[in-house]
Formats: sequence, C-alpha cells, structure tokens
Amino acid sequence: MLPKIHIFPFSLKYLMVLSLCLTSCRYEGHGQRLTAKDTAVQSQLRLGAERMEVYLSLLKGKKVALVVNHTSMVGHIHLVDTLLSRGIQVEKIFAPEHGFRGTADAGEHVQNERDKQTLIPIVSLYGKNKKPRPGHLQDIDVVVFDMQDVGARFYTYISTMHYVMEACAEQGKEIIILDRPNPNGDYIDGPVLDPQFRSFVGMHPIPVVHGLTVGELAQMIAGERWIQAADSCKLTVVKMENYKHSMRYEPPVRPSPNLPNYHAIRWYPTLCLFEGTAMSVGRGTDFPFQVVGYPHPGMGSFRFTPHPNMGAKHPLYEGKTCYGLDLRKQAPPAYLAIEYIIDFYNRFPDKQQFFNRYFDTLCGTDQVRKQIEAGKSAAEIRRQWAKDLEKYKQLRAKYVIYD
Repeated sequence: MLPKIHIFPFSLKYLMVLSLCLTSCRYEGHGQRLTAKDTAVQSQLRLGAERMEVYLSLLKGKKVALVVNHTSMVGHIHLVDTLLSRGIQVEKIFAPEHGFRGTADAGEHVQNERDKQTLIPIVSLYGKNKKPRPGHLQDIDVVVFDMQDVGARFYTYISTMHYVMEACAEQGKEIIILDRPNPNGDYIDGPVLDPQFRSFVGMHPIPVVHGLTVGELAQMIAGERWIQAADSCKLTVVKMENYKHSMRYEPPVRPSPNLPNYHAIRWYPTLCLFEGTAMSVGRGTDFPFQVVGYPHPGMGSFRFTPHPNMGAKHPLYEGKTCYGLDLRKQAPPAYLAIEYIIDFYNRFPDKQQFFNRYFDTLCGTDQVRKQIEAGKSAAEIRRQWAKDLEKYKQLRAKYVIYD
C-alpha cells in the first residue's frame, strides 16, 4: 500500500501580487539585488501558506498543531495569527532549531514555553526530544508544517519535518506541508549521504544540495519509506503557484540568525562545510557565511574579529583577529565549491588539526576528507560522487512537482 499523498493543483483564480517580495526582499550588505525581471517573477509567486482557499477547509473544526517559526509569514502576518483570525483552533506550536522566534544560537537547546501574545503552548523539538511524543499529538487532529528551508541537507528544519511526519504516521494524524521556495533549488551537488553517517544534520540518502522544496522532499520521505509507518502517512502538500526551481528567490525573512541575506544563503552549502574544520565562517560578525578565516596571518589578507551577537553568543575565536577571505563581493557558485576547503587545508599551519569529526558528519561520508588529505583535486573528488549523484537525480524526478 502506497503512502496517501495529495497534491493540490494550481488555482484557476487570477494571480495575486505578492507585495512582500516587492517590499522586503532587499538586504543590507554586498551581493546582487533583485533585478526588475526577478521582481516581476516573484510578484506572481504564491506560497503554499498564501493559498488559504485550498487548505482552510482542511482545518475547519479540527484541533491543529503548527510546526512554525519566525519565517512562517503570510504576507506581513504570521501564520499563527492568520489562522486564529479565521477561526482555526490552534492548540499547539512545535518549535525547531533556533526556536519559535528564530533567535537561539545554532545548536542551542530550545525550551518549552508559552507564546506571550496568544498563550498557545510551544513545544520544543530541539531540546530533550526532536520528535513529538504520543502525548504531544494525542489531542491533535492535523499538523501543519510551514517553514523556510534553504536547500542544504544539513539544515535541520527538514530533519524536524522528518520526525514530525513520522510521529503523525505512527499516530494516525494528518500532516499538511505548506510549500515554500528553495533559494538553492537551481542546482544539485555534493556527495550522497552514506547511511553510516546518518545524524540530525543528515537524515536522508540525498546530496548536500538536494534541489527540492520541503513539499517535494516530504513526498520523497514518505514515498521512499524513510520514516516508520510510512504507509500510514496522511500527507498533503499545498503547492505554490508560479514557482520554478530556476527562479531566483530571496526570502524576505532571514531563515536563521546567521543567514542574514541572500548572499549568505547562496554561500551556505559550501561554507557550512567549514564548520567541520578549524576555520571560522564569520559567526559573531555582521557577515556570517560570507567570510572564512583563522587566527593566523598566513590564511589570507582579509581580517575580521568575532564578537558575541544575536545567534552567536560564544562565537569561535571570540575577540581574536582572523585572517582569510572576504566573499561578500564574489558571486556564489551554483555548485558545491570544495576548492575553497582544499585551498585553506593546503594553507593551514597544522594539517592534522584542520578537520574535526563534524566534517564527515556534514559531508555524510568520510571520503571527501580522506581524498583532500590524500591531495586529490576538486575535479577528482567530484568524479567520486558523480555516479551516486546521477542515481539521486533519477530518484528526484519521481517527486518533483515544479518545472
């Protein structure tokens, strides 16, 4: 028996203008801004959360739980407030990494609390437990997931989605995914996860840059039976209107504290791998995931000094001058640019101290590290993952609902 997956078709109604993208997609700092053509395309885009004519009827008269955070906006209003104003009975909020308000540090445990405005209880899925317990869903009829992902396997919002889907399947609850764009959805690259390296930052046998929206990935997770009780998964994906994977999409709200702009989001798949090394990626500065450095003058001419700030209360090399590379004016590559890791590894004063255990976890394999240590070039390393990548692309084709 196949999982019960429903995809709502495009609405026949005339397209609504997405004013938020016209007014809020700019960001401070270096990097490209939206062109007139980009803005025109985004103005025609309708997110899953905005298509209330499709999903409100599925929530009426039911007890609803939301998996949301600060990115879960419907225009200028949060999804929680949007649903409450339409008489939807929101019983509970589940919060992912960084918390409901998106202010917690990476890796910082998120505590259970109660929303100050609505008094709705908030249950953390990034603390003692990462999967809803049976008691959490006992009084719930349907769960709605709506968060902005960035398209990298190690971005943990999709891991939270996995566990929520599994809990719903096991307990016979419906789950609705309100789909959002993937700002790194125009390419697919990187090693496919080796199951031996499965973790919360890599739960599925997909490449580092998977090229799927959360709705498409949810279909893959259920369809490939990567969750327990997959055949019982009552999954509905509310798809977007006028979205293509080739579309340039700048999220109007930063997805997490250390991805402040589109430039950082585009560099993130490559630069996050440096978090498995001794290098800093600029946490504790105004330009995280746009620079790379280490406290040694031989690492580069650009200098920055990390200090505590929102999202980095105790940044790596706090108060120390780091030397390295400024990527704020450099166009992010549409591929996993491991050349940068190889280059800094070759410059590093003590190569035995360059990698830490987290690097293999982020890569989803130990082969990339071993090949870099063996002196392999970026082209040689890419050839090693090419075969698995092609197999993944064939799998992906089964679940793509855009383009």
